[in-house]
Amino acid sequence: MTEAAEFELAVPDSVAADADAVELLRMWWSKNEPVMSVKPAFADPIKFGELLAYAARHMAHGYAVRHGHNEKAAYDRILQGLSDVIKADNVRTVAEPVSPQAGNV
Repeated sequence: MTEAAEFELAVPDSVAADADAVELLRMWWSKNEPVMSVKPAFADPIKFGELLAYAARHMAHGYAVRHGHNEKAAYDRILQGLSDVIKADNVRTVAEPVSPQAGNV
């Protein structure tokens, strides 16, 4: 996997400085579908729902800053996408093996 610099994500300084920080999710769009690596680190799954809600808000802000979208409209579109997938009956989980070399990339 190679990424153009514009698509690389940096670890925020506040996270790098926190010895107790835990990475919970990595996501990619690959071969026209989402692919992710997850760590269910919270004892209560509601915390992951809260994390997704924060991510939606932050992503809407990102669309406003990077692409000039109206932030509220972007947030509404993100929620529509969430709703569409939640209502879909064709979403399935496929567990892929992870090669030892790629384990902690």
